[in-house]
Amino acid sequence: MAAVVAVENLNPKVLKCEYAVRGEIVIHAQRLQQQLQTQPGSLPFDEILYCNIGNPQSLGQQPVTFFREVLALSDHPCLLEKEETKSLFSADAISRAKEILAAIPGRATGAYSHSQGIKGLRDAIAAGIASRDGFPANADDIFVTDGASPGVHMMMQLLIRNEKDGILCPIPQYPLYSASIALHGGTLVPYYLDEKTGWGLEISELKKQLEDARSKGIDVRALVVINPGNPTGQVLAEDNQCDIVKFCKNEGLVLLADEVYQENIYVDDKKFNSFKKITRSLGYGEDDLPLVSFQSVSKGYYGECGKRGGYFEITGFSAPVREQIYKIASVNLCSNITGQILASLIMNPPKVGDESYASYKAEKDGILQSMARRAKALEDAFNNLEGISCNKAEGAMYLFPQIHLPQKAIEAAKAAKKAPDAFYALRLLESTGIVLVPGSGFGQVPGTWHVRCTILPQEDKIPAVITRFKAFHEAFMAEFRD
Repeated sequence: MAAVVAVENLNPKVLKCEYAVRGEIVIHAQRLQQQLQTQPGSLPFDEILYCNIGNPQSLGQQPVTFFREVLALSDHPCLLEKEETKSLFSADAISRAKEILAAIPGRATGAYSHSQGIKGLRDAIAAGIASRDGFPANADDIFVTDGASPGVHMMMQLLIRNEKDGILCPIPQYPLYSASIALHGGTLVPYYLDEKTGWGLEISELKKQLEDARSKGIDVRALVVINPGNPTGQVLAEDNQCDIVKFCKNEGLVLLADEVYQENIYVDDKKFNSFKKITRSLGYGEDDLPLVSFQSVSKGYYGECGKRGGYFEITGFSAPVREQIYKIASVNLCSNITGQILASLIMNPPKVGDESYASYKAEKDGILQSMARRAKALEDAFNNLEGISCNKAEGAMYLFPQIHLPQKAIEAAKAAKKAPDAFYALRLLESTGIVLVPGSGFGQVPGTWHVRCTILPQEDKIPAVITRFKAFHEAFMAEFRD
């Protein structure tokens, strides 16, 4: 008798969906980690270094004190009645927690909230957006979500009707996009970033791919832009962003702006500009361009991945369409309240004059300056190795070096039924315990091979990562030299 549930009778959209950041190599790494626990000394390394995912606190980054103080007080309000709390918590954390609790019906952080998120917290997020951009923002445009990912899924669910609906996505891309498009039955329309110009986004490439898709009968609904880039780490220039906005306006596309790395900028000559700010500064208003902007508490200097907080801001959508978005949000009831509070805090951190400001700024600057140093150390290390070229990480949390693999290695990978970069990453893991994601999981120009490496191991671990990686790479190249 056939199995009631078998791979053969599952939803084909689920089977088509891939998510490399937690794929085969990571699963193998978890097995090796268990082996190290049960049989210490049985492998040529003593720890697994997860450089596969932007998960800063798992690698030792400390949470920001002010944010955690406010969360603790909000979650356990009876602390606010105790005299000793004044000596344990900063005065501004106490007053912020009181403000937040006053905005929560019944001061109940364990209760469901409005499906878009608690109104007072959305007001705080809107105020933060307005002060960042210099243009007004409205709490009614904000949907608070469990991290940015559910917001992306919600938009794909809304826009994709069938496989004839296409979404323009950068290649390389963060695999959430390809996975979500596959799950919702749409078509990914790739546009290639130019590695030679530091992962440049060319409007001519967008036009070419859009025309090509349309000629195949695909109705392209939206353009995804990831800025700063993941996995590529580039920061878009303002004039480039203006051209992208005009392109979307002229072509009738929704602009999906993934801006979760907006705090992660490591170069002096670039700054983050939100697409909302660019759109408004071009004089475009509500009716000119549908724009969805995503932000998360998981990245930046806060790295609160496990708290699952984020939001998206929608502008340029009609009232009937917004009702449909609200309906999808309400099916999930609401996002978690801790994440909602954090989303309001990251958009409204301590200001000059607040008691916590000096310590908050020291923590923030310390984390971001260290990330910049780590990015530079890893970039230099990659570029000093034979057969590897690596663009500068201007922002985000990753490097995406190209590995020029010898033909023999490519043939050995084929024989092992693996993509060449996956073969390389697997060998790296088994030799060193370092976990990277093969570029084939993000998409790349055919015939090129890459790996994505986070810059997140703590700074004192970086020299060991570099030493291990260098020894492995030199041995690998010697083994497979043509």
